[in-house]
Amino acid sequence: MKRLKILLQSKMFFLFSLIFLVFYVVFFTEVISYKSVYTSEENIFLGKLIDYKIDGDKFSFTIKAKEKLQCSYYFKNLKDKEAFLKNIKLGQTLRIDGTLSKPSRNTIPNTFNYQDYLYSKKIYYLLNAQKITILNNKISINYRIKNFFISRVNSFCETNSYMYAFILGDNGFIDNDVYNDFQKNGVTHLFAVSGMHTGLFVIVINNFLKKLHLKDNSISYFIICFFIFYLFLVGFSASVVRATSFYALLFFNKRFNWSFKSIKLFYFLFLLLLIINPFYIKDVGFIYSFLTSFGLMTFSKKITGNYLMKLFKTSAIAFMFSLPVTLYFNYEFNLLTILNNLLIVPIVSLFLFPFSLITFIFPFLESVLKVGFVILEGINSILSFISINIIIGKVSLAFLIFYYIFVFFSHKKRRYYLLIVLLLLGAKFKVYLDSNNYVYYLDVGQGDATFIVSEHRKDLVLIDSGGKMEYQKESWQVRNSMFNLADTLTQFMKSLGISKIDLFIATHGDKDHIGYAIDLFKEIKVDKIMVNNNKLNNDEKKLLNMGDKQIKNAFKGENVYIKNLNNAVDSDENDSSLVLHTIIGKMNFLIMGDAPKSIERDIIKKYNNLKIDVLKVGHHGSNTSSDEEFLKKINPKLAIISAGRNNRYNHPSFETIETLEKLRIKYYNTQNSGTIIFQFNAKLNNLAFYKP
Repeated sequence: MKRLKILLQSKMFFLFSLIFLVFYVVFFTEVISYKSVYTSEENIFLGKLIDYKIDGDKFSFTIKAKEKLQCSYYFKNLKDKEAFLKNIKLGQTLRIDGTLSKPSRNTIPNTFNYQDYLYSKKIYYLLNAQKITILNNKISINYRIKNFFISRVNSFCETNSYMYAFILGDNGFIDNDVYNDFQKNGVTHLFAVSGMHTGLFVIVINNFLKKLHLKDNSISYFIICFFIFYLFLVGFSASVVRATSFYALLFFNKRFNWSFKSIKLFYFLFLLLLIINPFYIKDVGFIYSFLTSFGLMTFSKKITGNYLMKLFKTSAIAFMFSLPVTLYFNYEFNLLTILNNLLIVPIVSLFLFPFSLITFIFPFLESVLKVGFVILEGINSILSFISINIIIGKVSLAFLIFYYIFVFFSHKKRRYYLLIVLLLLGAKFKVYLDSNNYVYYLDVGQGDATFIVSEHRKDLVLIDSGGKMEYQKESWQVRNSMFNLADTLTQFMKSLGISKIDLFIATHGDKDHIGYAIDLFKEIKVDKIMVNNNKLNNDEKKLLNMGDKQIKNAFKGENVYIKNLNNAVDSDENDSSLVLHTIIGKMNFLIMGDAPKSIERDIIKKYNNLKIDVLKVGHHGSNTSSDEEFLKKINPKLAIISAGRNNRYNHPSFETIETLEKLRIKYYNTQNSGTIIFQFNAKLNNLAFYKP
């Protein structure tokens, strides 16, 4: 035992175990390819319900069948939904009639990859359920307890969204806009059960059991047993696994006189958890939890002073250690995060969280708790309004390595703080050294969006934004959290380090061309806006209010020149669609919007010497566009079609594809190729794809 302790304490063990861990994690997460036991041809599935969420008209749930399946079912009517709310419980055995499909990958660069996310949780298929049958209600005791907690939380009418977060570890019920403000303020960690929450449980349980005159060892064993149960209750989230396991290690270290320093135990835990589940390395909560805890332990001697000073230093250290992870995943940070935590942490940790636990036991206190959350949301909204968000863009692995080296040495010498600042400035401004031009034909489904980034960021132009029709829903159908591609476009632009664009052009007012723009420009500012000559619809009017200037028909930037070739005014928006001859460097692009064949013929009559390198095919490849004579005349080297997968219009049409192939025009379609990226400079032309 003594030799083992000496070995575990040695620097050689640390070095070799770390090298082993790197290869182990890479091998099991990147090299090995895990496959499903299903063939995708099955249509009947039996499995235990292990997780679910009802949001509006959607029932999202996970079953443990031959393997885990992520499932979705859409309620047919309110009666159908109410029946589910009444009868569905965790632990039930279900029969699902439905079809399997592969989760989608991100087809826009640097955005959320749902397929990888599920893969890391060993889920390889989505199950679209058409019929759900409860086979039996033989529910194990652990699921019965969890169902009790869920039922109890659901009984709270005014505060159940926060109850879900604090008690069940699920923040998905908090209003989207409110949660986005929490995220912007850098305080979402308060709504994910972690070290702070488990620490409070330890204090409460410890003080209560001491009054019963139990011995310290007995109390610790009881707390460990409680945490084992609590882990099940919150779904074994990585941050809670880390916090509770570390508590157990600290106890056993003291109980059995192992004499390991806390930092050593922390490393052993990190090593052990990644060996047990190497996919933890892809869990953002796991990464945040370990990095901030490691930082607080490393700089613990600096956390001195009164309560507020300790809180400030704790927030500053946690911010410093978590910043690279924030940048890696979110591409920006709020300069006021430390001060925000200084204000919000005491409200949540000293009042709202403990009072939520009390209210869970004594429901009549809910009205008081509600007032607390209203105050919190008010403060959160004000802080979001005055936030100073710095968009850095996607950072490299080299950035992460140098950042943490500088942080480590800053513990001893303050001048390394200056190097950290210089590193951040370098990451933000390095994009201006790029001499390439980029044209991104963004995969926005059944819509259009083209983003131009000229050399050294001289010009940033977005032509259309994509969008989809919104239909009026009844109150029971409205969801709190819905996928919004505008958020994906925002994330993409932030990943490029972009906080403002020079020009947005709306080729016309149809939803599939400008539907996402309004939400996008709440986050990304826009200088100039160009619309067509038709009467403005409500969306176009809102857009014009978001820009500083409106321009007509032409734009001359430093390296980009855009001229509209269609000034028609018509009751049909497609006939009035802007047709944009775009010159970037020496390359000629033509973006057709939804212009029909009649407009194409008018253009070649008026501009008979028009020669184009890359054509954005009109109207998503519909047979109403891409006239053969027009294509012959402009003679593009390459054609791009933007159309959604399995769209109801069957775009692109067979006729359009046949015409392109007849004229031997090479073409690509976003529905097959994802985002199409055209990169070029004086010496290089390169076509890349971000495939689904």
